Amino acid sequence: MSSAQPTPADFEAAAQRALARMPQEFRDQLASVVLRIEEFATPEQLASVEIHNRWNLSGLYEGIPLTEQSSWSSGDMPPVISLFRQPLLLEMRETGVEFEELVRHVVVHEAGHHFGFSDEDMHALEDSVKD
Repeated sequence: MSSAQPTPADFEAAAQRALARMPQEFRDQLASVVLRIEEFATPEQLASVEIHNRWNLSGLYEGIPLTEQSSWSSGDMPPVISLFRQPLLLEMRETGVEFEELVRHVVVHEAGHHFGFSDEDMHALEDSVKD
């Protein structure tokens, strides 16, 4: 990656690397999750998490967590993890957190929602995918 701002393709590649480093049992259960890179959240996405400023949402899980799924969920749309590029770029500039680390953090956090994890569980999962 060059010194220019990371492109959507750079975000996609970094997110895929983060997913690939998760333990196998998690990767298997994330196979049906769609990963999207968008510039910003939509007004509907912001409203769903009661955030009013589009710069304040860097990632979002949309779907039914595994802990809440049943056989009746089989016809639902696949779950989606969205990363919002512009807020993430701003966060990188403001915090100095490295690109790969920030993308990994957001991907793991949003994947944790898929599993119905608590924040503590998400931190443990993130620790398992660090270098």
